[in-house]
Amino acid sequence: MDRGTVGSTNRGRLQVEVRTEGRSEVVTPVGELDHHTADLLREPLESAVEQGRVRLVVDCSRLDFCDSTGLNVLLGARLKAEEAGGGVHLAAMQPVVARVFEITGAEAVFTVHASLDEALAP
Repeated sequence: MDRGTVGSTNRGRLQVEVRTEGRSEVVTPVGELDHHTADLLREPLESAVEQGRVRLVVDCSRLDFCDSTGLNVLLGARLKAEEAGGGVHLAAMQPVVARVFEITGAEAVFTVHASLDEALAP
């Protein structure tokens, strides 16, 4: 499902694909996750938890950039998923995105997987 983009100046900067695979909701942000585009990721993550899909896998393989606002979206989703008995798994982070998590220490609070297949493995 394509969640669209925010504002005309940001057209095409972020698209979010969502699919259910087994017991996981796989959310794939494509492009740049920042202050202007964060709601495009926040909405499907929150919606999944509200619908009882609390094992969230964020496929970061096509995420080119993530700033502190994007990081906060993922941290918020993690808290909501954990409150509901689930969690957020991050998969296939590009080095530039992984660096944000490393610098902030956020990698310590997520389950991080080298690949999407690894994140989806039983």
